[in-house]
Amino acid sequence: MSANTWRPTGDSDLAPDHGPDPSTDETQTPSAGATAAVDESGRSARRFWSARRIPAAIVALLSAAATGLLLYDVVSVRAGRSAMQWRRRLAEELATRPLDDIWMIVGAAVAMVIGLWFFVLAVTPGLRRLLPMRSPTGTPGTGEVRAGLDRRAAALILRDRAMRVSGVQSARVTVGRRKVKARTQAHFRNLDEVRADLNAELGEAVTSLGLARQPTLAVRVRRPKKG
Repeated sequence: MSANTWRPTGDSDLAPDHGPDPSTDETQTPSAGATAAVDESGRSARRFWSARRIPAAIVALLSAAATGLLLYDVVSVRAGRSAMQWRRRLAEELATRPLDDIWMIVGAAVAMVIGLWFFVLAVTPGLRRLLPMRSPTGTPGTGEVRAGLDRRAAALILRDRAMRVSGVQSARVTVGRRKVKARTQAHFRNLDEVRADLNAELGEAVTSLGLARQPTLAVRVRRPKKG
């Protein structure tokens, strides 16, 4: 999930980006030189893994409830009592319904979707809002220290740096894992000059964030819409 901050300082808001507008003067320049996800210690930067507490708790509770109910019914049958109605009905339906029955297909599809969802949760890190930062070097005892920066915080920092540039009326910054997009409106000064200053200011700001993966920077400058 990318972070998104939007705090216009002028009277006009930034219009949604629908591509170049012939009535506006618009420029866009992506910065070059993105670094690989390797920190200063030479190790590959690892993303933070989510503990998945809520999905794990749900699975544990459902599994415990289903297992306990089934074991209770099995013990009741072994003790001479009849099986519960739901288990007899389920066994009968599974034994008599054909494989091409609509309910069999729907049940299999639901089970497949749930299994695929659990598999994705198991093999993906999660916590996409956190960007890994470079590990400190040269300080004893900090080799295992890991830090992360929230995308919203990074976007807010970059947005404030963009507003320092002369001529910028409003700015919106989106921070992703590999790319930072800055969309600004300039109400005076030449757009090429504003874009050059924004590239310099935001390029320095992105470097100062200390991220393990240096994202590329794309800056778009346009005039406010008239009226």
